[in-house]
Amino acid sequence: MAAPHAPVGSRWNRAVLLTVTCLGQFMVLLDNTIVGAALPDMQHRLHTQLTGLQWIVDAYVLLVAMLLLSGGVFADRFGRKRVYLTGVAVFTAASLVCSLAPSLGWLVVGRVLQGIGAAALSPASLALLVAAYPVPQERVKAIGLWAGLSGIGLAAGPVAGGVLTQAFGWPAVFLVNLPIGVLLLLVGLRHLGESRNPSAPAIDVPGTTLSVLAVGVLTYGLIEGGARGWTSPVILGSFAAAVILLAAFVAVEARRSAPMLPLRLFRQRLFTVSNTAMVVVGFALMGSSFFFSQFFVYVQGSSILRAGLQTLPMSLAMVIVSPYAGRLAARYGFRLVVTTGLALAGLGLLMLGMVHADTGYGNMWWRLGLAGVGFALAMSPLTGAGIQAVSPQEGGLASGISSTTRQIGAVLGVAVLGAIVRNRQSGGASLEAGLGTAFLAAGAVTLATAVLTGLWLTKATPGRGPRAPRRSTDAKAVVTPNAASVKSG
Repeated sequence: MAAPHAPVGSRWNRAVLLTVTCLGQFMVLLDNTIVGAALPDMQHRLHTQLTGLQWIVDAYVLLVAMLLLSGGVFADRFGRKRVYLTGVAVFTAASLVCSLAPSLGWLVVGRVLQGIGAAALSPASLALLVAAYPVPQERVKAIGLWAGLSGIGLAAGPVAGGVLTQAFGWPAVFLVNLPIGVLLLLVGLRHLGESRNPSAPAIDVPGTTLSVLAVGVLTYGLIEGGARGWTSPVILGSFAAAVILLAAFVAVEARRSAPMLPLRLFRQRLFTVSNTAMVVVGFALMGSSFFFSQFFVYVQGSSILRAGLQTLPMSLAMVIVSPYAGRLAARYGFRLVVTTGLALAGLGLLMLGMVHADTGYGNMWWRLGLAGVGFALAMSPLTGAGIQAVSPQEGGLASGISSTTRQIGAVLGVAVLGAIVRNRQSGGASLEAGLGTAFLAAGAVTLATAVLTGLWLTKATPGRGPRAPRRSTDAKAVVTPNAASVKSG
């Protein structure tokens, strides 16, 4: 009697695991877009300027970007259940800190803690899922559900943020994480099974530390440069320190036997171009999204709730189109789909740079939707291209690097486009003009990257190190579901 019963229990446990991992990832993704809707209220109630809003967003994204790869290694070495639940606990507690923050400084501290929790939670959730589905066909379906269901958080964020902020104020966008987090902890402690990889590499402490410091110092210079002056000693010193730290990071990674970022992977053109393009995707997507609610509220006079609804076309377009992007790339090749996606996203952002205070929403929603379709077409195939450029044994690492590069781009996008807006305003331009310039800049960079991928997103001559079997020039390979691209941010 035990044998027939075992599969039922196995299916039940895996169903619970799928639900728990999807809900955890949903919470992380919801936090990305729900905060954007609350930024105008944060600016008003916390009496902060654009620089403060940039830190609220980048403090979170920076920690996720720099710790994501280490989070995956932690999960493999110390137990995926343990790291996942620890990440959930930290993220939930940090959300409470954010909601109770009496000042900008405390809110930024809470966001840093949220980033640490998300960097543990997100890769561990995927690792749990992969370990529970050893059969490749079942694993692909499970990861597809994980990416699709958790990705609903992207679309739900603007609406939920607008409703909660309008009704209760900005702290409510963080309080919504508390019941989700508590539920995940209670169910996870009881039903999740532990698993680990005994042969997982050691934690790259020097590489992780140097990467956090390098990108953090660079971000500081970009965000604070507009307020302190670009030629002030502290800003020039931060840029110089970023260069030194980055050089030290490269030197350390080149000498480690198990680096967090194997530099040899960048000898492959397909890997290098795909990750360069992913930086731009993060830059343009997150950098422009940072300003959407501010444009609708401060330039067009919308309420916070209405602004949240008005930003929905981009998120919906991404959620709807993303599941098909991998299939299109498998059929038509990475280069065609990615280049088309980047071109559409760039055109959408350029069109957004031409809107004004009196532009009707009927002439705006399609611009947001066009950009969303473009980004959705680009992200999953870019991850797939990076994975195809390496050996099968390194596919998970390549996926994590793709996510990390996108997050780094997001950090830089908020910082650089924010600097553009601030500089325009300091020169006497209106907020409307500053935002228009920022959207145009994001669109121009995205279109330039479309040219880059159109020319160079092809397989280069194999370099040294282990390689996957040979494929066609414009590889039409099987693209894994967008597990790495959808997560955290």
